[in-house]
Formats: sequence, C-alpha cells, structure tokens
Amino acid sequence: MEDGNTTRVTKFILRGFTVNKDIEIFLFVVLCNIYIITIFTNVVIIAAIKSSTSLHKPMYFFIGTFSILEIWYPTATVPKFFSDLLTGSKSISFTGCITQFYFHFSLGATENYLLVTMAFDRYIAICSPLRYMTIMSHKLCIRLALGCWVVGFLTVVVFTIQISRLNFCGPNVINHYYCDLAPILALSCSETHSVELIFFIFASVVLLGCLLVVIVSYVCIILTIIRMSSDRGRRKAFSTCASHLTVLAIFYGTEIFMFVKPTGRNSLHINKVVSVFPSVVTPLLNPIIYTLRNKEIKNALRKGLDSERMLQKYT
Repeated sequence: MEDGNTTRVTKFILRGFTVNKDIEIFLFVVLCNIYIITIFTNVVIIAAIKSSTSLHKPMYFFIGTFSILEIWYPTATVPKFFSDLLTGSKSISFTGCITQFYFHFSLGATENYLLVTMAFDRYIAICSPLRYMTIMSHKLCIRLALGCWVVGFLTVVVFTIQISRLNFCGPNVINHYYCDLAPILALSCSETHSVELIFFIFASVVLLGCLLVVIVSYVCIILTIIRMSSDRGRRKAFSTCASHLTVLAIFYGTEIFMFVKPTGRNSLHINKVVSVFPSVVTPLLNPIIYTLRNKEIKNALRKGLDSERMLQKYT
C-alpha cells in the first residue's frame, strides 16, 4: 500500500526460531504434544469440577475458570506457530497481527486478575472461615470471574489502538513466533518511545499492584495460620494455599522478567525464548499442580474413571 513516497507494510513475517528443518520438526512434535496434553488436562479438570457436587465450591469454581483461561491463552499464539512450522509460510496480515497481539495480552491480563481473585478467595476462606460461604456466594463468584475477563480485555484496548496507528514502512520481519510488543515496535518507522514508556509504566503498575495485593493477602493468611492452635488445621490451611502459591510464583516470575522492564531491542531474542514458558509450558503445569496437590480433585477424577469403567462394563 503506497502513501506518497512511503510504502506501508500490510503483512508481517514471523521469523520464529532460526533453526534448521530437523530442529523445527522436533519443536513441532514436542510443542504440539504439550499443547494437546494442556487442552486435555484442563478440559478434564473442568469436567471433574462440573460433574462432582463435592467440588461445587468457590475455590474450585475459580480453578475451573482458570482452566478455561489456560485453554484459550496458548490458543491465541500456538496454533499459528504450528502452522508456520508445517507450511513454512510464516506470514501474517497486519490486522491478524494486531488481533493476535490483543488476544494474547488480554488473556494474560485476565490471568493476572484471576490469580488475585483466587488469592482473595483463599484470604476469606482462612481468615474468615465462618463467613466464607456467606461472603463468597455463587453470585459474587460469577461477578468476580466475569469482572476479571471484562477488565482483562479492556486493559489492552488502548495499547492495541496505539500500535494499530503506528506506521510500518519496512522491513516487515518480526523477530518472534507471535506478534509481541517489543519486536513490533522495533519495526515501526513512527516514534515509539511514548508507547514503550506508557506500556512499561502500565505493566509495572498492574503487575506490581496485583502482586502487592497478593502479598498482603498471604501475609494475613500466614499470620492467621500461625495463630491456629491445631497442627492439623495449620497443615490443612497450608495445603489449600500451596498450589495457588506455586502457580503465583511461576506466573509472576516469568511475567515480571518479560514485561516490567523497558523493551530494549537487544533483549528481543531473550524474550522470544523465555516467552515459550508462559505461552506453552505454564498452561500445562498449572492443571498438573492443582491436580497433584489437591485430594478432592484427585478423588473426583478417580470417581469419574470408576464410573466410566462401570459404564463400559455393563454396555
């Protein structure tokens, strides 16, 4: 598309990982298996929570919502990456790139807010156990979960509009396997310092602000657990928080490294490699963490398997 003497980019090329064909095939096989297992495990958790009445509690409602999110988050980028590996095309339209950027970061923001909501749920459960079911009513749980999705998708609108208005005059090769912020800005022929600064400040405020809420919640939780007179009660309380704390550590560890820093062009390759972890690996680890450390979910899964075997036996 011509604009005077300037050629404007209408599509991008996703460079991905610059490796030979054999390694590309290896990457495809490994990551495709991880993606399939991720979808399967999260669907199993959602089905177990929905089908088992013993799991119809606020904590498991949020775990189920989190599993839904962990299905969609990798789906925003990974299938396109697989298609690029198979076909070798690696091209994406300008509109497609902006759309991918929007959904990837919106789902990431939603995950951030949902983890904070889950921390709030654990705070109420341990610090106000007698009022837990009264406060965390089904209606409030739905509103909190819906609020996480709505706010998460509204959070990135301004940045998406700003990026869509930038000029891209060439080259058009994005040094990533999806449309990430830093490699997109590196290709723009517009002034991008203000966009980088706004994104850095906003990402810092959102991530660190939510992290502060989580830390305060867990300080209160730990103080409450320490004051418990029963060793069994303390172990049970710590057990209910252990999985969530593990997921929080993984999430904030990678996200703070990637986003709460200026988007320097010399860090693009590092970001590309590190981004595989939250985009592909973490969505698989999270359901495994919740399943392995939660007796109620494991019991629900066993009952589901036993019911399936019984059904097969008599049919």
